[in-house]
Amino acid sequence: MNRAMADHIKILAFDVFGTVVDWHQGVMREVRSMNLGVDPDKFALAWRAGYMPAMQKVMSGQLDWTSIDDLHRMILDDLLDTFHVTHLNEGQKRHLNKAWHRLDAWPDAVAGLTRLKSRYTICTLSNGNIGLLANMAKRAALPWDCILSAEVFRKYKPDPATYLGVAQVFDVTPDEVMLVAAHQDDLAHARAAGLRTAYIERPMEYGPSRQKDVSAHPDNTFHAKDLIDLASLLNC
Repeated sequence: MNRAMADHIKILAFDVFGTVVDWHQGVMREVRSMNLGVDPDKFALAWRAGYMPAMQKVMSGQLDWTSIDDLHRMILDDLLDTFHVTHLNEGQKRHLNKAWHRLDAWPDAVAGLTRLKSRYTICTLSNGNIGLLANMAKRAALPWDCILSAEVFRKYKPDPATYLGVAQVFDVTPDEVMLVAAHQDDLAHARAAGLRTAYIERPMEYGPSRQKDVSAHPDNTFHAKDLIDLASLLNC
């Protein structure tokens, strides 16, 4: 079944934060470099934890459309108060907020994406805004064919419009698109919209203090340890 499915799929759409890039280590590095006087692990986890509640304000209509860069800044301003960081000027805050533009790829990511690109069209499907994703790709040498973002559709995942939007952009059927992600909830919403799904294990996404359960889920089309493993499964 998987060989036939590999032939049927035309587009691989990738979640980015956690799946392709290591946000936890990247944010910790930036926090250390700015000498904030806080625990970098706790600060990084708290910043990420604010992401869904902030995004929910947009999805519920409490906020008008707001980019992830701007949501990250809202969360950051609250965190600086919570962690009693008072010495940063506006330029330093702006620089720190763009830590999310400067994340490193997981060690397998560039090689894995390059192999997958040899057979499939590969694109992002991230809630990150286009400028953020483009800067990240440039810095980390991520070889996307196309950068798609929730910003294109003005809907954040898990709204079905984001998943179906990929199929519409490339003029294919939803089941010819496969979402590749390290998050089972994202994959479940993609399947509900008719996409195929591939789960990527990232047990260290949240660092050693919060290792993830990376057990297989029977509804995913593919389950891979990393992107090189996925390329092998798809005969790339």
